[in-house]
Amino acid sequence: MESDFHVKPEIRVLGIDDSALINEKIMIVGTVFRGGDWMDGVLRSEITRDGLDATEVISRMAKESKHYGQLRVIMLDGVTYGGFNVVDIVKLHEETGLPVIVVMRSYPDFEKIKAALKHFPDGEERWNIIEKAGKIEKVVTRNRENPVYIQKKGIGLKSAEKIVRLTAIRSNIPEPLRVAHLIATGIILGESRGKA
Repeated sequence: MESDFHVKPEIRVLGIDDSALINEKIMIVGTVFRGGDWMDGVLRSEITRDGLDATEVISRMAKESKHYGQLRVIMLDGVTYGGFNVVDIVKLHEETGLPVIVVMRSYPDFEKIKAALKHFPDGEERWNIIEKAGKIEKVVTRNRENPVYIQKKGIGLKSAEKIVRLTAIRSNIPEPLRVAHLIATGIILGESRGKA
């Protein structure tokens, strides 16, 4: 059920991003935020580069966290992590009982993604997971010229938009994702880099 609910200013959000693709095992970092202002915790785990374990790892990461009881939403930076390790947001929502919001800086180039997936024996399975993530909606956060795009499961569009806007306080990217990106790249590369 994708209903809207009252979004409190200090809603607990788990934002997840991955590190640079250096090894076979890719580090993912989760940041637990109260709204967009206050970071309560940092989680880390590992997924397999181009594997299919991201959904299970992120689900376990959320459920095993001491913050789990307070979390209200999981926020992802796209649906592919560690190369083409695709997150099944329907399954992630079902396994954690939490709504999932996927945030993307730009509208995905599906032709390019399909072409890349042809190199995988299970490319069709991965494509089905990507398609299952559902409709892509445009959300304006801080800058009309620079919107973000979202997909969602287990939450209505109004609530999802409100959470994305509430947590995007320093840029058009929500703080839980921006900070997870800074931490993940900083740990692996020695200093954070890339667009955060």
